[in-house]
Amino acid sequence: MMERRRFIGAVACALLATGSAARAQPKQRVRQIAFLSPGEPYPPEQVREFWAPARELGWIEGQNLLVHYRYASGRLELLPSLAEELVRLKPEIIVTQGSDATLAAKAATSSIPIIFQSSGDPVGLGLVASLARPGGNITGLSVVSQGIDAKRLSLLRELVPGAQRVGELINPGNAFVRKSQLEYEQAYRSLGLSPIFVDVTAAGELENAVQDIARRGAQALVVRSDVLFYVNRDAIMRAALKHSLPTLVGGRPYLEAGALLSYTPDLMEQNRRLFGLLDKVLRGAKPADLPVEQPSKFVLEINLKTAKALGVSVPQPLLLRADEVIQ
Repeated sequence: MMERRRFIGAVACALLATGSAARAQPKQRVRQIAFLSPGEPYPPEQVREFWAPARELGWIEGQNLLVHYRYASGRLELLPSLAEELVRLKPEIIVTQGSDATLAAKAATSSIPIIFQSSGDPVGLGLVASLARPGGNITGLSVVSQGIDAKRLSLLRELVPGAQRVGELINPGNAFVRKSQLEYEQAYRSLGLSPIFVDVTAAGELENAVQDIARRGAQALVVRSDVLFYVNRDAIMRAALKHSLPTLVGGRPYLEAGALLSYTPDLMEQNRRLFGLLDKVLRGAKPADLPVEQPSKFVLEINLKTAKALGVSVPQPLLLRADEVIQ
């Protein structure tokens, strides 16, 4: 009986001590950030994958991190009002996808730190003063490195060696495309390729645009990253296959929709670096002191199923260099 009382007393003391420790433990501060995208909401599994690097750094949504999401779903005209809406919520940081979303956030606030996930030319677009010294409330990741356009086109040339005329869809509303068009044309000509640029401003124009490119004698099609094209990638790839156009794209989702070749910065590495910047700012660093980072690792992917459908023979050296091959 005595032993039983001692045991109960010991358990009670332990519970009291645990309760006191729990009460003494300070409540973890929940940090509030915002996320602005010109595209569509991610499926839940992609959201988990996207935030995985943040969890590795100790930032867990629903525990110590509250995220306010806003998506324009391809309607770029909505970005300014969405950015202003997020600013009114007073987040500690706004994470943006792409130049258009970053420009909208920049117009909405000069004090809240902004970290962009991707931008083609952050200096030329006026987002930062320089890559090494951003100088304001914005920093992030550039998705363009020197010579990347020529490299992508050279891969297309290697895959379709007889191609001389290459069609490309252009969204004139894309700020980066407007800024870099002349330099981009020079990349084509440096490889002896003749570009056929066709402007597209709405989803309903895409199929006719691809048909026009084929009618004008294009032997391949290039689709650069753009929210209009991303949202409508299935329709674009169906049209390209219909007109037997091998397609060079910027990203795995396009490849899964039927494109032939993709060469882009490694998305997983980009995400890790993005959340590395986020972690630094949440811990007190200023965007002005954090250099804009440029891609250092690229991923080459080939869709052999599409190659077979188009009758394209993929050179063995190119297959051996591919990071991933879709059968």
